Amino acid sequence: MTANVAIVIPVGPGDYAWRGLLPQLASADSDEIILSMADGDAVFTDALTSNLRVIHSEAGRARQLNAGAHAARAQWLWFLHADSCVGVEAIQAMQAFVTNNEPAIGYFDLRFLGDGPRWMAINSFGAFLRSRLLGLPFGDQGLLMPRRVFESLGGFDDAVGKGEDHALIWRARAQGVPLRALGASIRTSARKYAEHGWWRTTWQHLRMTRAQALRFSRLAHSQRAGDRQ
Repeated sequence: MTANVAIVIPVGPGDYAWRGLLPQLASADSDEIILSMADGDAVFTDALTSNLRVIHSEAGRARQLNAGAHAARAQWLWFLHADSCVGVEAIQAMQAFVTNNEPAIGYFDLRFLGDGPRWMAINSFGAFLRSRLLGLPFGDQGLLMPRRVFESLGGFDDAVGKGEDHALIWRARAQGVPLRALGASIRTSARKYAEHGWWRTTWQHLRMTRAQALRFSRLAHSQRAGDRQ
């Protein structure tokens, strides 16, 4: 019996990382896997599976995530990045969370592949502290939620620019939606740290996260106040 889950994967122009992700999701027993593509790239027929659907959307991660969620039929939504690597433990944790049917947002711990600098363990620990202690998991941690929670939050805000995942989490916090660490990891590429330098890239992320947190926290609470009026 398949889990009532739709796995939504936004795909940017010229991005083929999803081809490596699909075989890893074979044991997820999901109702559907939705590739939300931002251009007209062809999907080779040998990559298709019975539960795979391909849709096309306006470019922009928030728009593509929303389009995939709206096209999905399942009552649970699991948002994954195309370059994520998902192991058996993560799939089992996903299935257990769905079975519990809690109106909450689940997330995974973040690990990095071996394609970046040796310092990436520090970034993994930083993501652990940010999500576990500060309550700010990001989209590359595989956000998992019931459709009713997604809809109550209004989906991803395509007006905020970068950080649509960050903005969603602040809205969830403002509305009292619980955030649950699922006790398993998802791995992602560290190529950009290798290409642009570990210190420079890490520092830029820290600065951007701080600026977004100040902006999105104010926006989320103002939206919440407006809803109460």
